Amino acid sequence: EVVEGNVVRVAEYTVVFKYLNEDAEQTISKYAVGQIEYGKSKRKEQITDKIIVNSEADWDNVVILEDKSQISGLKKVDEIRGKTSFINYHTAATGDKKASMKLKKAAAEMGCQFIYMTADKETNYTGAQGKQFGGTQAVKKGVAYKY
Repeated sequence: EVVEGNVVRVAEYTVVFKYLNEDAEQTISKYAVGQIEYGKSKRKEQITDKIIVNSEADWDNVVILEDKSQISGLKKVDEIRGKTSFINYHTAATGDKKASMKLKKAAAEMGCQFIYMTADKETNYTGAQGKQFGGTQAVKKGVAYKY
């Protein structure tokens, strides 16, 4: 989709622009913009490459977003969750990776390229003797988005 307007500024996560013949500023995530062609100079600036997710097999392409401004202009699909089981052999670091992978696979299964994180929690179950078998459970929650 081509949007005609005037770019006001390109920020860290967003592009701020005005539609032609309007004064109100609009903000859109850089992830929703492929390239900008500046009207007066005709210069083209590549903003982001399109992320392709066709199936769960493309889960590694899914991008986790942590700033709310990064979702502007993307379409919300559904809430998702990734977690490790209560009894597991994971350390905190590998449990975190496993939960992230499950979260990304859930998004990819829905054809979504992005996840906005809403919760990232580790629960450490300890006993009187310290860490027990399967003592750390990682839980991640987010909202899946697509173009």
